[in-house]
Amino acid sequence: MSENTPPNAPRPSPDTSSSSSNSPDTSQSSARPGPALPPAGADAGAAAQASSASPPSPSSSRHTVRASTDTVASDPPVGAGADSVAAGAMRGSSPADSATAEAAERASSDTLESASAVEPASSPPSHAAEAAEARVTAARETAEQEAAAEQSAELQLQQEREAAAARGAPPPGFGSQPDFDTPRPPPPGAVPPPEKPAYLKQSDSPWSVFGRTMVARARRLFDRAGQRITQRTLRIGVSARIFHPEPGAVGLRGKTLQYLEESVAHWVMSRDVMVFMIPTVGHQGMLHPSNIRLRDYAKHLDGLLLQGGADVSPQTYAGTEASAEWPGDRVRDMYELELLYEFIESGKPVLGICRGCQLINVAFGGTLYQDIATEVPTAGVHVNERYDQHRHAVRFPQGSTLVNMFPGRHEALVNSIHHQAVKTLGRDLNVEAVSSEDGLIEAVRYRRAPFVMGVQWHPEFHRAGGPELLDCTPLLDSFLRASRETRF
Repeated sequence: MSENTPPNAPRPSPDTSSSSSNSPDTSQSSARPGPALPPAGADAGAAAQASSASPPSPSSSRHTVRASTDTVASDPPVGAGADSVAAGAMRGSSPADSATAEAAERASSDTLESASAVEPASSPPSHAAEAAEARVTAARETAEQEAAAEQSAELQLQQEREAAAARGAPPPGFGSQPDFDTPRPPPPGAVPPPEKPAYLKQSDSPWSVFGRTMVARARRLFDRAGQRITQRTLRIGVSARIFHPEPGAVGLRGKTLQYLEESVAHWVMSRDVMVFMIPTVGHQGMLHPSNIRLRDYAKHLDGLLLQGGADVSPQTYAGTEASAEWPGDRVRDMYELELLYEFIESGKPVLGICRGCQLINVAFGGTLYQDIATEVPTAGVHVNERYDQHRHAVRFPQGSTLVNMFPGRHEALVNSIHHQAVKTLGRDLNVEAVSSEDGLIEAVRYRRAPFVMGVQWHPEFHRAGGPELLDCTPLLDSFLRASRETRF
């Protein structure tokens, strides 16, 4: 019969033959190679005595240790059973846990084999099992740490991929044709129910909000329309000077000319307004009759400026002509008086300069000195050959509006280019300035109109005359301000 001992091993003694009869049939063991396992109910001590009867070889020592730790049918070893149960539990978990269990099982096998090779055959079975169990536990912990490291590496790789996608990599499905047919309602509670905006009042209703909206839009339209009207460029009309034809003259001197002086037009335009010369109307003209009236100019223009020029005729204020040298201009008087009445009736402001101041006085029933030098011998000189270079001082009496136009001033230096002056003050007129030397009236104002004023000097010449002359820009601004306020 075949044995598990090597050929040169000594044969067992006769006294062990009886114990060997309890072993399985040798014919069966010779048919299957490998170490002979003890029966299920064999005593571990008999196995130990059998191993001590024959000298141990490396092969037999290994099989002996393994036989002592093999699982029996009725009572599995502690270490091996725990490994099997732990491995079975791990196989039912996640793939990473399965890998951990398989690694632990392989480490357990290797640990058992190494333990069987290292442990001497004479070691007690309980000590070998405890050592094997400790090694299995250490191997399992090592395998779990390796699995945890792999999971951490996979998680870090996934985070890096997500970060790369957030930095510009297109997400999955980017560029594909959108599906508009499949309804995708938001999950419940994702969209909050609509609430009334915080800027609305709790008592607001749709109709109240609609009403306020319409009122705001209407107000905006009215503001825009009013802005266009009020900020429209002012249009100031200037009465025309008239050049009558000379008897027997040819060319232009034989024609009636209407013109205005450049200085007065530029003085008004210096405040960015438009200037229009108002011609005489020819509704009775034989050549070109027209239906245009002076009231049409008063309706469409914003203010009137009466410029200087020829004397006012004594016939206009029912006076007697003192000298044939100063007949005045009766035609121009009638034209400018009608123009003055139309603008006052329309509520538009009027500013008279030199002759214009005298005409305003005559329009309200006043009279004039036809020649200051002959009629008022004690008066100062008000005109000479120097024309606009001649000047004298004026003062503003108490209550004059010129005090408000020129704050802190009660006296000023003006030019003097007139030989006629106000003699009898017209009705509803106030004296605004007088000559400091002789007391002659130098400015008047009609108190029943927003702005109807006349000054005896020529403010359009003051800037060129030098800084010592009164700067009449506040006078012009007051006239234009009234024109803007009374334009409707």
